[in-house]
Amino acid sequence: MKTWLEPTGTLIGAIGSEHFAGRLSDALKQIVPFDYTVVFGYQGAARPQDLFDNFPEQKRKIFVEDYQAGPYLLDPFYQACANEVKPGLYRLRDLAPDRFYQGEYYRNYYQQTGLAEEIAYFIELRGDAVITVSLMRTSKPFSAREIRELKQYWPIVREACRQHWQDLSPYSDQPGNSNTDANMHQTVELALLKFGEGVLTPREREVVEFTLKGHSAEAVGRIMKISQGTVRIHRRNIYSKLRIRSQGELFSKFMRTLTEENDDTETPGVSDI
Repeated sequence: MKTWLEPTGTLIGAIGSEHFAGRLSDALKQIVPFDYTVVFGYQGAARPQDLFDNFPEQKRKIFVEDYQAGPYLLDPFYQACANEVKPGLYRLRDLAPDRFYQGEYYRNYYQQTGLAEEIAYFIELRGDAVITVSLMRTSKPFSAREIRELKQYWPIVREACRQHWQDLSPYSDQPGNSNTDANMHQTVELALLKFGEGVLTPREREVVEFTLKGHSAEAVGRIMKISQGTVRIHRRNIYSKLRIRSQGELFSKFMRTLTEENDDTETPGVSDI
């Protein structure tokens, strides 16, 4: 614990300054080693705010820019914030759906990050704002001992972050962001719910949503209170209506919908069907 004292003092001294997030990352690295830190702010309908990251330039596109463009909607950490998860430290795998690592979000986006594991502190702020302090490793997962040690540091992380980001503003209110940009982010969030509108039934769109997030047929059935067989029938009907043959194509079509929404060129879910 002695090794924590100096970086913790430096961290407390940096509250309110531009150096705070970097000092937080440094303090946590005194407890356990890891490769990258990213702090995202989640609030209302806005896309995640990149409050801090230390990614090398060549990796920042996949970790931040591509993520903010839409894949965040399928991210277990984002979903946990939306579902008001209890504040604390979580492994990604503890929050992920049962088929997350076999799902298309993982295969088509997350796997590109090259991470061995990602864990995050979830900290509630005023209003409906939540920040996640994600710690990422490229070589090996965190051990049970390392998780225990990071959890011991939780009270310091929570209170320091609350003090530093106590006045976190919605994305649309921050300087340099236009109303058009803010409206785009709100539309991106709605795209997941509206995907296939006018072609799929509301029930089928629910099946699409849970499937894209990485839930198995069994899990979808449990959530929607229908049988696995009914879920599979819905999936067959969805594939037929969208003229696709796999979950991979379903994911690709959804991502194209997001791109079209961002360009304001198509109606959500109706295009290319």
